[in-house]
Amino acid sequence: MKYKGEQTRTTIGSNVIVRENVTINRGTAAHGTTTIGNNVLLMAATHVAHDCTISDNVIMANMATLGGHVEIKEYASLGGGVLVHQFCRIGAHVFIGGGFRAVQDVPPFILAAGEPLRYGGINSIGLKRRGFSPEALTNIKKAYRKYFRSDLPRSSALEEMKNEMANSAEIEEIINFIDTSERGII
Repeated sequence: MKYKGEQTRTTIGSNVIVRENVTINRGTAAHGTTTIGNNVLLMAATHVAHDCTISDNVIMANMATLGGHVEIKEYASLGGGVLVHQFCRIGAHVFIGGGFRAVQDVPPFILAAGEPLRYGGINSIGLKRRGFSPEALTNIKKAYRKYFRSDLPRSSALEEMKNEMANSAEIEEIINFIDTSERGII
């Protein structure tokens, strides 16, 4: 509905597997390009709407659906039937359980499930498979315990993370993701 015949495109990287009945919409004047990175798996009946950006090594299981302007970072996995609302961001190494919907941003390195979608722990298995050190896993877990599980308001928890924990690339990525969220965090 948003496309008005303007000069736009879709860019698809190398080694992308596109299975049966997948739909990929070209960009619109708003962004101009729908981008799919390298080594992406789009299983049967997935949908990538206009102006989405999918980074490398993303997996979208059967019938996962993206609204327009969604951004998915590297190594994220969406279970079957996951719905992602327009303008949401999905962080790196996230795993969203099948059948759930994301209407806010999902920060990196976590498992997310439930209705409404919520933090379910860190994606330990995925992170270990990708070579994250035990120390990195511990730091990520501590950061999210403070942000999601403490009695602090989230803004205070984020400030404490900045002051006490910002000593690794992973923690910096978490802090930056949360700080730049426009839709809010799950």
